[in-house]
Amino acid sequence: MRQAVHPDLRRRSLLLVGALLPLLPRMGRAADAAAPALMLAQVYRPGIDLSPYWLSEKYDGVRGHWDGQRLLTRGGHVVNAPAWFTAGWPAEPMDGELWAGRGGFETALSTVRQQRPNEQAWRGIRFMVFDLPTHPGVFSERIAAYTERVQALDQPWVQAVLQERVASHTDLLKRLDRVVRAGGEGLMLHRGDALYRAERSQALLKVKTHEDAEARVMAHLPGQGKYAGLLGALLVESADGRRFRIGSGFSDTLRREPPALGTWITYRFRGLHESGLPRFATYLRVRSDTDLNPPEPLSR
Repeated sequence: MRQAVHPDLRRRSLLLVGALLPLLPRMGRAADAAAPALMLAQVYRPGIDLSPYWLSEKYDGVRGHWDGQRLLTRGGHVVNAPAWFTAGWPAEPMDGELWAGRGGFETALSTVRQQRPNEQAWRGIRFMVFDLPTHPGVFSERIAAYTERVQALDQPWVQAVLQERVASHTDLLKRLDRVVRAGGEGLMLHRGDALYRAERSQALLKVKTHEDAEARVMAHLPGQGKYAGLLGALLVESADGRRFRIGSGFSDTLRREPPALGTWITYRFRGLHESGLPRFATYLRVRSDTDLNPPEPLSR
C-alpha cells in the first residue's frame, strides 16, 4: 500500500527542487575565470562631506573588466565580443560598463550573454571606462590616466566617463533629477584621494532615487480578498540569507503566473529597518544576469 506524503515534507521538497532548477544548466561548469577583484560601491547618505568626491553618471549596463587580455564580467565569465571590439586595447586592466544607452539595460545584457557575438548588436555597445584597477595613483590621478588611454585608442565605442565636482547635497539632488528625467539610472561619487581597493567602501558611492537589490524566490504566498486564488506575496531570501516578503509591484499577469521558485528577482526599497531588512520592498523584475553580476548582500 502506498504511503501518503506529509504535506509539509512535500512542500519542503518542492522548495528544494525549485531552488536547484536554475542551477542545473551550470552544474559541473566552472566560471570561465576567477572573478576579478573590483571596487564596489556603498549607498550615498545625506550628510557625507562631498568636497573630496568626483561625480559621474551611473550607467545601467553590465560591468565589464578588461584584464589586459580578455573582457570579463564581474562574475568572471569571458565576454565573447567581436575581435574588432577589443582590438588594440592595452595590456593594462580597465574597469568600465558595457552600455547600450539610457534605458538599454536589456539590450546590453542580451548582447553580452551571447556565445556567438551578434556583430550588429555589438555596434550599439559602448565600453564606458571609469577606472584603472592596477594604476598606483589616487582616483584624481587615475581620471587623467584612463582618459589618456581612451584618447590613444581612438575607438568611438570606447569612451572615458566624464568626472565633475559637486558643490553641495542640493546640487547633487538637482543633477540626479536631471539625469533621471533624461532616462538615466543615477549618479556615482568617487573619492579623489582614494586608491583602487577591491572592496566595498565609502570611497565609491551610488546615488539613486531609490535603492535596489536582489533576492531569490523561496515560496509563493496565497492572496486574500480580491487576490484570492492568486499570488499574495513572494517569500524571498537575500544573498546573505535574510528572508522577507514582497507583496507589491505585481501586475495581474504576474499574480497569475509568478516567478518560479529559485528565480532571482530585483526589488526596490527605501532604506533598512533596524533588523537589517528592507523597508517598503517592491517587486521590479526577474533578474536574468546573475551569471554576469552576482547578487550582493544587503548593506547599510
